[in-house]
Amino acid sequence: MRVLVLAGLLAAFVARRMLILTTVDGSSMAPALRSGDRVLVRRTRRPRRGQVALLRYPPLPSGAPAGEQLLLKRVVAVAGDRLPPGWADPDVHGLGGAVVPGGCAVVLGDNRPASWDSRHYGFVPRERMIGVVARHVSRE
Repeated sequence: MRVLVLAGLLAAFVARRMLILTTVDGSSMAPALRSGDRVLVRRTRRPRRGQVALLRYPPLPSGAPAGEQLLLKRVVAVAGDRLPPGWADPDVHGLGGAVVPGGCAVVLGDNRPASWDSRHYGFVPRERMIGVVARHVSRE
């Protein structure tokens, strides 16, 4: 009995450290993720192309602290990938033709007109990555 209790406590501790349950807020990832959807995120700082990543909100252009707001975006390029010219509109940072540097990724919302993503804030450093969506938990 004691072993089962310890195993349960260990599993809960690992799950808490490795998994995050979050709610989607906004339409930038529609139709894959809609506002109100709940998703389970597995912690990792090494997302693969095609995965939906949870990341810390990039700093505002003014340099003011952005707080702990988080974003869900699809990873479209990882370190070593070359972005084709004209890869996005608008390409505010002029990333077209660039190679994604080591330790960085490029992310886009699935619903481009409603998304604030790498087109606007450039490469996302690994330090800003929290994890990747492991599964949908519920849909409102």
